[in-house]
Amino acid sequence: MRVIVVGGGVVGTMHAWQAVERGHEVVQIEREAEARGASLRNFGQIWVSGRAGGEELDTALRARELWERIGAEVPGLGFRAIGSLTPVRSAREYAVAEAAVARPDAAARGYKLVSAAEAREINPALRGAFEAALWCERDAAVEPRTAQLHLREALRATGRYTFLPGREVREVVGPGAVRDDHGDVHRGDAVVLATGAWLSGLVRELVPDLPVRRVRLQMMQTAPLGEPLTTSVADADSFRYYPAYRSGALDELNAEQAQAPTAAAHKMQLLMVQRLDGGLTIGDTHEYEHPFAFDTLEDPYEHLTGVVESFLGRPLPKIRHRWAGVYAQCTDTTRVVHRQQVADGVWLVTGPGGRGMTCSPAIAETTANELGW
Repeated sequence: MRVIVVGGGVVGTMHAWQAVERGHEVVQIEREAEARGASLRNFGQIWVSGRAGGEELDTALRARELWERIGAEVPGLGFRAIGSLTPVRSAREYAVAEAAVARPDAAARGYKLVSAAEAREINPALRGAFEAALWCERDAAVEPRTAQLHLREALRATGRYTFLPGREVREVVGPGAVRDDHGDVHRGDAVVLATGAWLSGLVRELVPDLPVRRVRLQMMQTAPLGEPLTTSVADADSFRYYPAYRSGALDELNAEQAQAPTAAAHKMQLLMVQRLDGGLTIGDTHEYEHPFAFDTLEDPYEHLTGVVESFLGRPLPKIRHRWAGVYAQCTDTTRVVHRQQVADGVWLVTGPGGRGMTCSPAIAETTANELGW
């Protein structure tokens, strides 16, 4: 079988991986010289802890297994089974963490409520003030800026993979066939459009009423911390954002403990991961209303800096990079992904939202199974 994958981000690359792993030939087409979207502009977190139960959690857990397996084959991914800690500082935040640990699927997530002292044994860099922490053993991380590069290296080594950058696919010209802006036609037994947040052009022509929206976020990265941050770190505002934490205790938190004004205004939470070079990737905000602003705002960065410094008990290293990114999210946020046959032999796979990096291996595996690869 010959598979054409359109899109060079992590979802597209994982579809290429699944096809090659099953013995097929793959041509992957990317409109930029390299992928530049949400697949790079993220935390690199394999984030199991906050996922909704049912299909979303099952997908995340399966993806976590696949990331670990692929990471063993491709060391350049920088896969680390580091887990995560969410420090809590008030009785209401503690109650939300307690409710999470009481979930029927808590063991599958690796949830445990630990004391501040136990949290510091797990992650000694957390020297700031907090009362306890929610530990999630199943969370992990990879290096988002280089993951696609290393995956493509491994794919090329099979002799059954071709990467064509700098080409925008403009038209479906027949069953399993597309034409790019160079005028070249690429024919296969299946075409997968994994175009991420690029929902205009060909995608709009094929699916005018696509039930997917775009979301913008701001993030930053620091100089090396100078010591290991041995886990990912979140703050209690993440309880308000992720569906796994919904409970009566969360309702009380939302009603009785307001977010800081900046966090509320920008729909913020803290997520933080240390990169292999020692720097910290920190975010994030959420913007849903179009048109998006073209510039980044400083108030969210100042808020995040204060939260991080309060957990670390020390000044944040110099900020070296700030950026905004856009990802695609199903308008029905209970759906893991939008997967649709849009023409004869052509399937669109998009809209995983902030779950793209976490869930992409399992999303691609499901596509491969459903298409009979």
